[in-house]
Amino acid sequence: MSFDPALKCYLDTLVDEIEKPSFIPSDPVIIPHGFDDPRDQEIIGLYAALLAWGQRATILKKMEELCERMRYRPYEFVLHFGSREADRLEGFKHRTFQPEDAFWFTRCLSAVLRKYGTLEELFVQFLPPGAPHTGAAIEGFSTTLLNIVPDVPARLSKHVARPSTGSACKRLNMYLRWMVRSGPVDLGIWKRIAPSQLLLPLDVHSGRTARALGLLTRPANDWRATLELSEACRQLCPEDPARYDYAFFGSGAAGLSLDERFVVSGNAGITTSPRARYDRL
Repeated sequence: MSFDPALKCYLDTLVDEIEKPSFIPSDPVIIPHGFDDPRDQEIIGLYAALLAWGQRATILKKMEELCERMRYRPYEFVLHFGSREADRLEGFKHRTFQPEDAFWFTRCLSAVLRKYGTLEELFVQFLPPGAPHTGAAIEGFSTTLLNIVPDVPARLSKHVARPSTGSACKRLNMYLRWMVRSGPVDLGIWKRIAPSQLLLPLDVHSGRTARALGLLTRPANDWRATLELSEACRQLCPEDPARYDYAFFGSGAAGLSLDERFVVSGNAGITTSPRARYDRL
């Protein structure tokens, strides 16, 4: 697959317009940015990524509530999770993420921390040497989390995606982007996974934009589409393909339409909906 060099320049321009510190305050990534300790950042960042759906204002409000319930010490709260901490989670919910899910997710995460020390260590445990991407690490992380304590209810699997189910794993890919990439928006606190191994967070809005630009042909927003789009972006920027995630929601975030010069035949007139992905995840 080859691409017009002008398309890369166009996408790079979109990235440069969006990937700025001014992006942070209205995005869920502001939650881990609010902590100084990397241990807190990786824990609260995972909650922020997995709960990042719906209206952004609501997401941020619920995350502020969760931080308060955790006494603004998410790492210590999760590591020492017991009956006292469980009481503090009582009644917490966000959309389909119910109090039962909050309890079991935190209990499982606590067991992960006690066994592996950090979430980075768990992801790396399942990343084969020389792996081209983080698919195996995501599968290993999710499978471990769902099985590390007995009697985990089946409903928790709805909130912890796995490539083996065909899921695009959008939120976990976004979480890895936050943890691995360095930049004005992403935190770059993990050093054992390379930015070149990251996969793009794919959803309906980024998928629509990628198809309009001829970077994605698969019609479904699933795991195979995630791999296809990530490989296309890896050809554009082998060392940092996930940077183009900003370009794919850039037109919606900035209220812009796609440059018609790069819209492929059959997609004429397709643009991202104004502010669609900016307001909804």
